[in-house]
Amino acid sequence: MATLLYSATMSLDGYIAGPDGDMSWLSEYVGEPNETADRLLARVGSILCGNATFGGDDPNRGTENEGAFGGQYDGPVVLLTHRPPVEPPAGVTVATDLLSAIDAATDAAGEKYVNVLGADVARQCIEERLLDEILVFTVPVLLGDGVRLFSSPGGRRVRLERLSGEVEHWYRIRY
Repeated sequence: MATLLYSATMSLDGYIAGPDGDMSWLSEYVGEPNETADRLLARVGSILCGNATFGGDDPNRGTENEGAFGGQYDGPVVLLTHRPPVEPPAGVTVATDLLSAIDAATDAAGEKYVNVLGADVARQCIEERLLDEILVFTVPVLLGDGVRLFSSPGGRRVRLERLSGEVEHWYRIRY
């Protein structure tokens, strides 16, 4: 069965995107050698993302590195949106509710990871107690504002368990 993993690159002050979803700050950090990212990419069977992430800013837009994992990912994508496109792009499955999106993504992933991209979809998965792991890559920058790695209005504590033998910021969700 697939594992639902939320992975993101985050500034040291907790943002995965700048104001208005700006990702340009990330361009100076992508492309650097990263063994963990390489291992993860080899284990991703599908991507699950929301509309803001799918149609959002790409620090590599217009280059050969455009797309997930610096353009290296080539596999199934499930788009969770309340505003489905009339004609989805090739290789993209559209779902209008979380459970259908997760079903489609896990079916596509097989025994590999469903890589959840985007803070809102990850938050929804956590609220439904469906997310299994979180992997956070940090970069040495302070953005000061933007999209938080995790935000739950009114606050919500989510306990994490460090995954032994992995990088410093890879955790299993403890419900």
